[in-house]
Formats: sequence, structure tokens, C-alpha cells
Amino acid sequence: MSRLNIESLSWAIDTRRGEPRLLLQGIDLQVGDGEFVGLIGPNGSGKTSLLRCAYRSSEPASGRLLLDDEDLWRRTPRWSAQRIAVVLQEFPQEFGLCVSDVVAMGRTPHQGLFDSDSREDRMLIAEALEQVGMSAYAQLTFANLSGGEKQRVLLARALVQQPGLLILDEPTNHLDPRYQLELLQHLRSLGLSTLASFHDLNLAAAFCNRLYVISEGGIVASGTPAEVLTAELLQWVFGVQALVDEHPLHGYPRITWITQS
Repeated sequence: MSRLNIESLSWAIDTRRGEPRLLLQGIDLQVGDGEFVGLIGPNGSGKTSLLRCAYRSSEPASGRLLLDDEDLWRRTPRWSAQRIAVVLQEFPQEFGLCVSDVVAMGRTPHQGLFDSDSREDRMLIAEALEQVGMSAYAQLTFANLSGGEKQRVLLARALVQQPGLLILDEPTNHLDPRYQLELLQHLRSLGLSTLASFHDLNLAAAFCNRLYVISEGGIVASGTPAEVLTAELLQWVFGVQALVDEHPLHGYPRITWITQS
């Protein structure tokens, strides 16, 4: 498990017509050992941009990103890849690779340039596929899978990296309700430090220890789901009225969006 600390982060896009335009500004965010932290906000608020900074894809204009007190941007990409695993919304083009080969790519940061998969690597790959319910698909072509099946394979690829920090961008986006719940329950059971963006606020409420709300490139609220997911905040940030009550079985916030009749 790892700790992530983001301090006073700003990120700008190069407009090539003048001064760079800030899209993220003054971001402070922490993920503690074994915490499952959610990032929520409307479309275009900066969720994906912030995650890209957190997994060392987009370099910030200012501020620091510390993983276990080490500055990510002062370490090598290989160092980061050995400690941070990422599952994104979009699916990569894997050019005919089978499922087990896609998962095996997660071992690359731990191998030498000309190393082949060891016995330990193959065991980790088999275990990860079993964990996500994809063992029977190991020799099938990745490109021929459904969206939900691809998402589970990419999670297996992330798990074989043996990361200290897992970063997920809309992890349930392509999954039906059964696999949404199974995936998030499994992730929670792993005890990995996790930062995940969510579109479905009820899933965020059910599975996250803490939430950060991002709007127009800045963090506007943070805390437990009960502290953050209020009708007033949802109206302010998302512009929609909501009824917020307690889940009848588990007690976390339950959101019902109110449509105009």
C-alpha cells in the first residue's frame, strides 16, 4: 500500500495562441494507506485531467505529487510504473493479443529488457484472471471481447503490476450492475490504496471511504460520503435537485435525482 499526497497542484493546457490556460488550480488531495478515495464532479470539471497528473501522464504546471513522500516527477517512469497501476475508460488497441498476453503486460515494469515471463509471473497472471472471473477467456483475442469483459481484463493487468496505488477512471463505465458491484467489492477487499473517479454517485457513496468534489478545475468539497453528498451540494455542483436519504440496509447516503414533471 502507498500514500499519495497532491499539494497545490495546477495544470495548464498549451493554447499555442498566448498564455497557457489553467484547467486545474490549487488542488490538494490525499489518499492514505489502504484508503478507497473517490473523485466526483460534472463532465468537464477536471476529473480525468487530475488523474492523468496523478499517474504521471500529464506534468503539472506547479505543485507536487508525492508517492510515499517521493516526488513522482523526480523519479523515472519505470519507478512509477512499479508502484502505480491505472485502469482507464478507453480501451487500448492490442493488435491481436490474447487475453493472457494483455494481462502479462502488467509485469513489464518488473522485468528486464529481454526477460520472458517467469513461473512467478505466470502464476500472478492466472491468479489475476481468476480474481476478475476471466480465467476461461485467457486464450481468446482481447479485441473480440465485450466492453465489460475488456474492463475486467484491464483490471487484471493492473493487479499483476502489484501496485501500491491503483488509479481508476470511471471503473464501472462498461459494466452491468452485477459486475459493477462485484468489481468494486473485490477492489475494496484487496485493501489497496485507490483513487477512482465516479460518474455514479450512489456507487461512490457505497464504496468510498472519502470523496473529493471537483468543479471547474478546483476541489470544492471533501469528506466522507455523508459529509459531501448533500442535496445542497449536488444542486450547486451538478445543477440538479436530489433527494438524499440513508440506504435502508447499510446507512450510507442514497441519492435519488428529481426530474422536472
